[in-house]
Amino acid sequence: MDWLLYWSDLGGDRLRGAVLGVTESGPAAALGAAMIGVRPFPALALPLALLAALRLGFWLGAFPNPDEAYYWLWGQHWNLSYFDHPPLQAWGQGAFTALLGRSNWTLRLPNLISNGLLLGLYAQICHDLYGGRRGVWKLTVLLLFTSPLFFLFLAFAWHDHWLVLFATTASYCLMRFLHRYPTGASWGWLYAATLCLGITALCKYLAVFLALGMVAAIVSYRPWRPLLWDGRFWGGIAIALLVASPVLVWNAQNDWASFNFYLGRSVGAQTSQIRWGAPLEFLLLTGIIFGPIHSWATAQVLRQGLGAGFGNTYRRVAIAIFLVSTGCLSLLALKAPVLYYWNILAYPLLIPLMTGLFISAPSANHRSRYRGGLRAAQIIGIGAIAILLVHFTLVPLSALIGVDGDEDSRMLFGWKTIGSRIQTEAVALGTDAPLLLTTDYRSASALAYQLREPEVMAISGRRDQFDLWYDAAAMEGRDALLLGDNWHPICPTHEAMFDTTETLDPITISRFGIFIKRYTLIRGHNFHAGPNDRYPLSPEYPLAFTGDGQTCQ
Repeated sequence: MDWLLYWSDLGGDRLRGAVLGVTESGPAAALGAAMIGVRPFPALALPLALLAALRLGFWLGAFPNPDEAYYWLWGQHWNLSYFDHPPLQAWGQGAFTALLGRSNWTLRLPNLISNGLLLGLYAQICHDLYGGRRGVWKLTVLLLFTSPLFFLFLAFAWHDHWLVLFATTASYCLMRFLHRYPTGASWGWLYAATLCLGITALCKYLAVFLALGMVAAIVSYRPWRPLLWDGRFWGGIAIALLVASPVLVWNAQNDWASFNFYLGRSVGAQTSQIRWGAPLEFLLLTGIIFGPIHSWATAQVLRQGLGAGFGNTYRRVAIAIFLVSTGCLSLLALKAPVLYYWNILAYPLLIPLMTGLFISAPSANHRSRYRGGLRAAQIIGIGAIAILLVHFTLVPLSALIGVDGDEDSRMLFGWKTIGSRIQTEAVALGTDAPLLLTTDYRSASALAYQLREPEVMAISGRRDQFDLWYDAAAMEGRDALLLGDNWHPICPTHEAMFDTTETLDPITISRFGIFIKRYTLIRGHNFHAGPNDRYPLSPEYPLAFTGDGQTCQ
């Protein structure tokens, strides 16, 4: 890390000015230009190489997480939007699968593209904040990928990798506009920001916190407030709504199913008492998974002054988005369950600012502390990620502790065995097109992905996308194979949906002699699908008692 100290010794307070202000002209720009010739200390090369190897190992070695397979399956059933989330991830999966076929590499290729674009955007942000100084971007990348939160959520083929990319792009475009507002502003930057905001809304409903954070930044700074009364600003809002309109149209066509789902998880899940400790629990869990050193660096960034020039604009917007997202979710936690990753949009803009902490320490004591912090971030981040890689690709660590628990991770393993067994039993069933059913959306999605069979269905009381694919006429009277497990067991109520059933031998999954999971399998004859396609949504549905894990009634 000696190169960091070397930079700090060269720059002193002027270097701090380069971090906080715009590097377009003046001493900061001159200093930045001088730094172009400095060859960074090669200490960053090894951790970056390790992080790249870990990411590649995950992409190539891990079977799709159940939700990854679930979103892949959405892509095989194109629609304007979907029950659990907006459609962009599914659209991408459908397009890539159609062009390149189904494979783990194809599944996660969009992640490679989005990650590359995000790193390119960070390179531009680092240039705007710190000039052309070499090594700053690499340090920013190191901070990004040593965060377990971002390593995972940018690696999984979920909605979040596109969400982070387009949210960060929207924010950056808004910053470029606001930096020159009201005189000299290019309205093209504002329209680009609202366009990307609309695309963010096609990724996840968390885009609402981004939009609120942007508005808060504008309202909080007097010179920007006239923008709220400018018709062109509202024209930009119209662009965002137009881009996000597929989500609105789909919800209108489906009784606002997705909106009601999220209201049920938050407003509808409210308790009669205020949970005073819940916000602290949320903040602690979020901080730990974001990274202890990253959370400490966030606190340091918030304590710094706003600076001048583009650095001032950048900080105002970045901090507003962080405070609004974190504050809203903390308040929501008082009355409803809040998941740690819902706050993922609070951090991407802060990471380039954290880089400034490690290159502009004002004293030897600060330099020693920040150098130690950077080393700790690498050790904690790379260590945690290496453990997770083993957990996701070799054997779930929970299997070393007991025979159950952490069911999501256990479901990553054994699908080649399960798929082969299902195919064998389908032939033995003696019908050309047996109905393939499971007791949960996770197992249905994983089985569909393994067999390349998008018609696999889940039958359960949990509300999910399978309820909207339910085709009673096509399912009625067919013989079927039904797959269950200890988390979502096959109950007598499931079996009562057939005229007759036969219990088949269970499927036991183990690795390296370690038991992971056992699946149950039945053969059913003459499935009773119910009166119409909305049967799974009705109170009369026999499986209405089931949910996200259940015991039989």
